[in-house]
Amino acid sequence: MKLLTKKITKQLPPLYSQDGKNGKTIAYVKFFTPDSNWSFYGCEYDGEDIFFGLVDGHEKELGYFSLNELKTIRGSLGLPVERDFGFKPKTLEEIAPELFKENKS
Repeated sequence: MKLLTKKITKQLPPLYSQDGKNGKTIAYVKFFTPDSNWSFYGCEYDGEDIFFGLVDGHEKELGYFSLNELKTIRGSLGLPVERDFGFKPKTLEEIAPELFKENKS
């Protein structure tokens, strides 16, 4: 399976273009390991290899991940990373609202 199509590549904004949007940042693509609990949500892309987005594994965190690395990852049963064909663009606060709650102390 091809992880990234030309159509999705055209949708993805360049790195740093959603800076300052916080929870309103849009994730355009979701990759996941079918035999473990890891998901990678791509929000921005450099057009070659590097994504910025949300990584949901042991913890949920924002950061950078590599398309080339996604191609090498295998889950506990040895299955490769897949693209979620049913994923529709969503804001990060829809995906991980707990990361964007205001601290009301």
